[in-house]
Amino acid sequence: MPTESTYPKLAIPDVDLWTFLFERKDRAYPDYKVIYVDADTNRSYTYAQVRSTALDFGTGLKSVWEWKKGDVLAIYSPNCIDTPAIIWGTQWAGGILSPANPGYTADELAFQLKDSGAKGLVTQKPFLKSAIEACKKVGIDEDRIILMGDERDETMKFKHFSHVRNLAGTSRYRKTKINPSRDLAFLVYSSGTTGHPKGVMLSHTNIVSNVSMLVTGEGKNLSWKGGINNEGDKLLAFLPFFHIYGLTCLIHQAMHAGLTLICMSKFDLAKFCEHIQTHSITFAYVVPPVILQLGKNPIVSKYDLSSIRMMNSGAAPLTKELVETVYNRLKIPIKQGYGLSETSPTTHTQPWETWRTYIGSVGRLLPNQTAKYMSPEEKEVPAGETGELWLKGPNIFLGYLNNPEGTKNALTEDGYFKTGDVGHQDKEGNFYITDRVKELIKYKGFQVPPAELEGILISHPDINDVAVIGIEDHEQATEVPRAYVVPKKGVKGGKETEKRIVEWLGQKVASHKRLRGGVRFVDAVPKSVSGKILRRVLKEMAMEEKKGAKAKL
Repeated sequence: MPTESTYPKLAIPDVDLWTFLFERKDRAYPDYKVIYVDADTNRSYTYAQVRSTALDFGTGLKSVWEWKKGDVLAIYSPNCIDTPAIIWGTQWAGGILSPANPGYTADELAFQLKDSGAKGLVTQKPFLKSAIEACKKVGIDEDRIILMGDERDETMKFKHFSHVRNLAGTSRYRKTKINPSRDLAFLVYSSGTTGHPKGVMLSHTNIVSNVSMLVTGEGKNLSWKGGINNEGDKLLAFLPFFHIYGLTCLIHQAMHAGLTLICMSKFDLAKFCEHIQTHSITFAYVVPPVILQLGKNPIVSKYDLSSIRMMNSGAAPLTKELVETVYNRLKIPIKQGYGLSETSPTTHTQPWETWRTYIGSVGRLLPNQTAKYMSPEEKEVPAGETGELWLKGPNIFLGYLNNPEGTKNALTEDGYFKTGDVGHQDKEGNFYITDRVKELIKYKGFQVPPAELEGILISHPDINDVAVIGIEDHEQATEVPRAYVVPKKGVKGGKETEKRIVEWLGQKVASHKRLRGGVRFVDAVPKSVSGKILRRVLKEMAMEEKKGAKAKL
């Protein structure tokens, strides 16, 4: 039998995100509560300032750009405290947000802009060159590129988002009516094994339900008031806002609960520790490579991290050894959670009080969901046995944009999402994720599709055939991409050729897709009769190589 959540069922409000956040009757914290703070400059937004800025931007979109319901606005930027107001202003105007990785090349950004049908782009000044190039490729006019953040364009050619407002003053614009369960709030892009990212369609109800579910998982432990100066809990935000983990768990949860979010534009270990000490951070969402550095890097000892009450790790499994190493060194408890872009994202989290009892578990199933583990033959397996995790609930996405085949393969007729992740549950209701059905490589929480890299590498003049797999890098506590290359006749497969290939690819893809696992030269890429790459064989080769290297030590 499928497993139902053991938490009490929630009444999910049938409203859009603007109504959920800004027209609610149960908000406990005041208008002047500071919600978003820039970690470096201390520039900030209160609840009231976010609302008024969003409203100005939303009316401006309708007035200046004649924004229509369903129009897509893309954001191409590192973390910025302007992002929330832009998100909710766009949604007030009936729009959909599609955040893009600021590490994308112009070609990678152009794909997302074209696939999503974006009508405009918000970026920051240092990213203008790639933004302009990408927009030119897909036919977005330059006057539809606007800036966010502290830097302005001195040429005045590109407006700051705060200047996109209804200057007439007399025209009245109303909030666009939204069907919460059908109308999209976000189009986030999740890499697929086909070589191109897939647009994950998330409705307003998907996000509203997941924020409500997070209240059950974290709510009683995170508060808007209390602590040293009665400022309440403070969360440190370095996880990217272009990813659903950052969008829901950081941006939306902070606004809903009245928590203070200290925003870092990107991760840097020394700054991470410094901000915890300076701002008295009490909680942080992290990923395993950060946990690894907290356990081993000597720089951490220079800072006082004692204000942290708990960390939550997601994106990849954590070992018991790593959790205990950090706890023994810093006395910081670390619990785990689980989720995917397609689930808005959080489906499981460990209760704070049992973080140490069930290390290795991703926790309990959050409210309003049903789960089951399925065999390769799609038969349900009993508790304790391994299978692929299938999930059902109000947080499950509506499908992949422009990809009916992908949607059909991911969603069953009765509403289950096939996660592609393998694991089991124990008799106490704790869930474990042990492996992936999917071939995606997860580098520090980023998804790297092997087929995409193979498609680019095959065009290299020195390569006859190629396959890419993820190999475990224990020093970084993450997978890294490695290419197995059949060189062209006459090309010597050595260090020089490897360096040439790695550097060549590095110029064509975002940083997280680089061949950090290097290149291995082979006589042939193992394939099935139908021509499918047998990555399992390559992984076995990598394991043998690793054993051989250890034996020589």
